[in-house]
Parts: sequence; structure tokens; C-alpha cells
Amino acid sequence: MQDFSRFIREVSDFPKPGVVFKDITPLLGNPTAFHRAIDEFALRYKLEAIDVVTGTEARGFIFGSALAYRLGVGFVPIRKRGRLPYHTHEATYDLEYGYDVVTIHQDAFPKDSRVLLCDDVLATGGTLAASIELVEKLEGHVVGIAVLIELLELSGREKIPNYDVFSLIKC
Repeated sequence: MQDFSRFIREVSDFPKPGVVFKDITPLLGNPTAFHRAIDEFALRYKLEAIDVVTGTEARGFIFGSALAYRLGVGFVPIRKRGRLPYHTHEATYDLEYGYDVVTIHQDAFPKDSRVLLCDDVLATGGTLAASIELVEKLEGHVVGIAVLIELLELSGREKIPNYDVFSLIKC
């Protein structure tokens, strides 16, 4: 597997002091690196029976939709509250100072669908735990979680212990 970390720019004190933001735009802007990242995800999941890939707003859309295309399956967006136009289910998750809500259309996929969750970063695990909750509200089955970057010091896997997580970068 390629070392994708060399395409990630670290930005200090963004979005607030003390945070080191992992900027994925250099990877996205490099066609070879972006293609290889999607190919690595596809290679990992090509033998899985997957019906649909979800992507969590906003950067999960980039990887999730490209991966869905590569796997030949549909793509379902998981969005923040108020951004989907039809009937939705909601799941709440904690932030450092408060909470946020993600939503999915109630008819996003049929019952018993096999769903691959995709996002750019696994940090504290709150967003992915909420995404799992949404998939399960629709009676779907999470077959895996694909992330570009896993921030190990934040222990996000602890919030989603019963799910297979595949990350291209661990830091």
C-alpha cells in the first residue's frame, strides 16, 4: 500500500487554537494519489457483497461517491440536519462543545441492504457511530467502514468496536 500521508498537509490552529487540521486537498488535487486511494479502498472491498456506499458530509461525499462508482453500486449521502429535502431519520452525536445531528433519507436503501460507510477521517468516532445508527434505523447491515485517515490518539474505534474499520493512514 502506498504512503498516502505525504499528501496530507497539517494546518496548525485550524479551526481553533491547539488543533492540527489534516488537510486532504493535496491528495485530492493529485490525480495519481487520489486514484490510488480509491483503488486501495476498492481492492479492500471488491470481494464483499455491498449494495450501497454512504458518505458523511462533506468530505465523505468525495471518497464515498468515487468508491461507489468504482464498486458499481449506489451512493447515499449522510447529511447534517436540514440539508436533505425528503423525509429523514436523525441521529445525534456529541461534539467537544455541544452536539450535532446527521440525517439520512428514510428511503435511502431497501431493508437488509449491505452498506459500506465511507468518510475522510475517523477522529472521536461520534460521526461514524451516528452514521451506523442511521443505517441500522433503515434495517441495513454495515459491512465495513472505510476512512482515509484514522487519528489514533482520539481512540475513535472505541465508539464503534463491533465494526471493521479500514484506514489508509494511521497517525
